[in-house]
Amino acid sequence: MLDHIVMIQLWSSCILVWLKVRNCALLPQMKAGWLILFLLICFGWLVRGSGAYNISRPSSVHIGAIFTFDSTIGRVAKIAIEEAVKDVNSDPHILAGTELNLTSKNSNCSGFIGMAEALQFMETDVIAIIGPQSSVAAHMLSFVTNEMQVPLLSFAATDPTLASLEFPFFLRTTQSDLYQMQAVAELVVHYGWREVVAIYIDDDYGRNGVSALDDALAQMRCKISYKVEMSPRSRATRGEVMDLLVKIALVESRVLVLHVNPDVGSVVFQVAQYLGMMSSGFVWIATDWLTSVLDSSSPLPNEVMNSMQGVLTLRHHTPNSDIKKAFISKWSKLSNGVGLNAYGLYAYDSVWLLAHAVDGFLNHGGVISFSNVSKLLSARGSGLNLEAMSIFDGGALLLNSLLNVNFTGVTGPMKFNADRSLIYPSYDIINVIGNGYRQVGYWSNYSGLSVVPPETLYTMKPNRSSENQHLHSVIWPGETATLPRGWVFPNNGKQLRIGVPRRVSYLDFVSQVPGTDTFKGFCIDVFTAAVSLLPYPVPYKYVPFGDGLKNPSYTDLVTLITTGDLDGAVGDIAIVTNRTRIVDFTQPYAASGLVVVAPFKKSNTGAWAFLRPFSLPMWGVTACFFFIIGMVVWILEHRTNDEFRGPPKKQLITVIWFSLSTLFFAHKENTVSTLGRVVLIIWLFVVLIINSSYTASLTSILTVQQLTSPFKGIESLRASNAPIGYQVGSFAEHYLTVELNISHSRLQALGSPEAYADALKKGPEKGGVAAIVDERPYIELFLSTQCTFRIVGQEFTKSGWGFAFPRDSPLAVDLSSSILKLSENGELQRIHDKWLTKNTCSLDNAEIESDRLHLKSFWGLFLICALACVVALTVYFSKIIHQFRQLSPAESDQNGDGHGIPRPRRLQKLISIIDEKKEPKQGRNKRIRTDNPPFSDNSEDGSRNAKKQTQIIIDA
Repeated sequence: MLDHIVMIQLWSSCILVWLKVRNCALLPQMKAGWLILFLLICFGWLVRGSGAYNISRPSSVHIGAIFTFDSTIGRVAKIAIEEAVKDVNSDPHILAGTELNLTSKNSNCSGFIGMAEALQFMETDVIAIIGPQSSVAAHMLSFVTNEMQVPLLSFAATDPTLASLEFPFFLRTTQSDLYQMQAVAELVVHYGWREVVAIYIDDDYGRNGVSALDDALAQMRCKISYKVEMSPRSRATRGEVMDLLVKIALVESRVLVLHVNPDVGSVVFQVAQYLGMMSSGFVWIATDWLTSVLDSSSPLPNEVMNSMQGVLTLRHHTPNSDIKKAFISKWSKLSNGVGLNAYGLYAYDSVWLLAHAVDGFLNHGGVISFSNVSKLLSARGSGLNLEAMSIFDGGALLLNSLLNVNFTGVTGPMKFNADRSLIYPSYDIINVIGNGYRQVGYWSNYSGLSVVPPETLYTMKPNRSSENQHLHSVIWPGETATLPRGWVFPNNGKQLRIGVPRRVSYLDFVSQVPGTDTFKGFCIDVFTAAVSLLPYPVPYKYVPFGDGLKNPSYTDLVTLITTGDLDGAVGDIAIVTNRTRIVDFTQPYAASGLVVVAPFKKSNTGAWAFLRPFSLPMWGVTACFFFIIGMVVWILEHRTNDEFRGPPKKQLITVIWFSLSTLFFAHKENTVSTLGRVVLIIWLFVVLIINSSYTASLTSILTVQQLTSPFKGIESLRASNAPIGYQVGSFAEHYLTVELNISHSRLQALGSPEAYADALKKGPEKGGVAAIVDERPYIELFLSTQCTFRIVGQEFTKSGWGFAFPRDSPLAVDLSSSILKLSENGELQRIHDKWLTKNTCSLDNAEIESDRLHLKSFWGLFLICALACVVALTVYFSKIIHQFRQLSPAESDQNGDGHGIPRPRRLQKLISIIDEKKEPKQGRNKRIRTDNPPFSDNSEDGSRNAKKQTQIIIDA
């Protein structure tokens, strides 16, 4: 773009010269040849100027580097940056003769010193700065580089808050901790842990990194349960570290994430080993600072390595390539024993990135020029020499060139995405073992955890499913391969506060021992047995809840867990939706659900008892089918069977009689057609089933004591206006009013089994209730001593009882496993029998149901019978129509008029065919015997006598 601008400027100069010549008085005397010569000279000058511009490149450009020379990262970065400058200057394919002139300054781990040195760079025409390695220094230097428009390329500042919007001239040439903390969070979820403890340096690097970890864990329903900040000083004393780790030892989480600098990190591990916190049960996850130490300072002293056995850590993943292998082989000659870490590789590539950008900047007409800062001119004479600082005029163009660079370096592809972050963020997952370490897998933003290198997965479709997340086995602290549980009860003498309801009814489930703080009952025994199966001790104490005068609200009890007043709740607590939203429940240890209990009475048989076996629809459908079957058989037999012929009145009586007589298998009319017999056989089978069912039901009604109730379940109770009782404190009240929309005015709170019985006996007329809705365990215990009430209908909710704990509590998971063990070994049933098995009533305890037979039990039989009728009628009428079509052409030919039969006559003919008598086919064994000739003279008397004398003898 700039070369076009210069061309335009040169052309403008030519035009100005031309205008001056035009205004000269000598122009009229100039001949055309001189004018052409003048234009050629201007054009040559233009071309010469343009060519001179394109080839005018500076012999050198000044770049700066700011980092801490004497640090784990700085020692490696210093060698890598200097070597990269040498390689760039010796490469003829880049910069075309322009050399990089590097000036390095030591920030000495100080943001202030780094800023002062950056200001000094502004006095020496530096076009870009590489560094710093510290996130704290990067924040301060970014303010300076923004004002001076000098790109800042940091190979080690991983603070996620160094955003491009706030610091547009800051460019991170490594991966942000935003991705590293995402990898740590996925590690936590992969191993099934829910809470972690974060230990971090209290500066921009530590705080913002842990904040990113907190956000990543929250997305996966995990959290940081405890945060411990450490002094940002380069060295922390053992006493300070010991005080912090002692506090950590008192919390329950055993998954520790260490996000500090290398100097502090080694002290933390040594103190943790001294305190026994590097033993079995602990999990240590260190961020990439540890791999920087392992790679650059290996081998470490034995006491240091022994203090970090079993630690998981991360390292920036750099793909294996020929460029990387060549650089690593050359490193041993350059390093003087200093190991190469990932930040050294990024520092090397940062120089090459800048070289490619400067080359593109110059190739596109970029001019390296500086101008004074107008804002600082007023400070002239202050003694700070601020007027010597200058702004890089081409800083924006160089920054744009940096963002557009795309090449492959020793760390892999160096290319920025739309967020100005390097593409393909990925990490190696390292397990420290013995005198070294072992790689157990990879993490990439593309496919998550894997044992396959990320560059291989980039060629496939992304798959973040849990089944696709794999890592090799890990040796955890304590030299064990068993996955740590990740938490223990804190060893601080604190007991769990377990809330227990103070019930005043149904004390067999849970009740307080008078004069003590202990409780007993079915629920308490289950909890005690489950806790005894845990592989660790659980100190707890019971906290009574309620005034002891009435049953407390269980929802209020559960709510106290969310406020921190209680650590759990034990009792007959139903697992319902509104409670599961705020707490976690264990596996249900008792089945539960709402049922309806109502009074019942013995029903007398009465004079009309014979009608009770069938419901009204059943009676109606059965009667209709009797008439339908009679009509179908009459249609099928009418043409061939004399018993189904005759006057209409006789035929109607025959149909009714035939259909009703089949009920007792007493029909005397024979069927001669095949279709009629098929229909009749199927119908007789249906009648047999109906007769048998009716007989069995009527026998039961007349001989067995029947129990009746005005309600048949929750729907009939809901449809009525009768008052309903419920237990005080039960969730039944909420369910009836909110879920079933039953008016609260119909509900009565009852507090004891005696109140249940009294209210049911009174009934609605005397101020009692028509029915009671409560959970099945209570009702079963109630009915064991009350024999005049029964459960009516089915259980209309399905739930269970469980123990409540705070959200994401690991104790809820472990107790669930214990409850399953109690169920499998029979201990749960033994506890149930101990508390809840009572002497039941002698009467049948079965639920009251309607004793009638309903249509739904027989619709299959009726469907089969109806299909048989439809098929038979279809076949029959098909034959009739076929016969009618054969007869119609013959009669049309007899008429001789060439026209068909008129429509009225066709209908009459069809009806006559249906009604005509058709002789049945005679079998081989049939013969005709007559006493007189079948025909006489043409007299009617002779014919009539002949018919009377005709006798058909059918041999068997």
